Amino acid sequence: MAIHYDKDGKIATITINRPEAMNAMDRETSQELVEAFQDFDRDDQLLVAILTGAGDKAFSAGADLKKMYGRAEDGKIGEIWDPDRQWRLGQRLQVWKPIIAAINGYCLAGGLELALGCDIRIASEAASFGCPEVRWGILHGYGALRLPKTVPLSAAMELLLTGERIDAQEALRLGIVSRVVPAAELMPTARQLAAKICANGPLAVRVTKELAWRGLEMSLEEALRLYSALGALVRASEDAREGPRAFAEKRPPQFKGR
Repeated sequence: MAIHYDKDGKIATITINRPEAMNAMDRETSQELVEAFQDFDRDDQLLVAILTGAGDKAFSAGADLKKMYGRAEDGKIGEIWDPDRQWRLGQRLQVWKPIIAAINGYCLAGGLELALGCDIRIASEAASFGCPEVRWGILHGYGALRLPKTVPLSAAMELLLTGERIDAQEALRLGIVSRVVPAAELMPTARQLAAKICANGPLAVRVTKELAWRGLEMSLEEALRLYSALGALVRASEDAREGPRAFAEKRPPQFKGR
């Protein structure tokens, strides 16, 4: 299996399992990734996913150029409607549950695009980041759209146009990641973050994620209208009554996700 998919209570761990190829993505790997995230999205018991790469050398080095480019069907008009294209090219992961990227080495090209599609990114001290596609005459597509919304424009353009790599500390300085930890602490830190999220109201968490992502593309007026509509739905939920009640009764809330 190119993807290892594990469930532990409310937390799913999705591991790209091609360490011999720096966890590069081929068509089969991408399809398994789609299936894992679809299952995560459907499983009401799961609240947070951690995405990582097998081994200690790479989160993902991006597309497997030897296998994914030069195929007879690639580059034809039919790819516009390819249902898994947005996944295999690393575009935003289409679920409204939180996703944490645990970046344990090279995070390059489509691997960086996958990481940018996650909500929280933490890195090991050995991680490195880059968009080398221009060096090979191809596009860092989703990353070119997303990276300038993550870091200052000049820094984004330097990465996008030079194809050079940066280390974990520079990624932290720019805001690509929120934490840098020793390699041995990477997955424990990711799980600690996931557990903190799981303790919160799941409806409030999902709606907050949706507001944050959609707000990147909307005017403030449009975003406030969306907030008003979604906020009214959340306030009518059992969870929204349970949270203040638990606070008043000085006990942990028992959220049901409804």
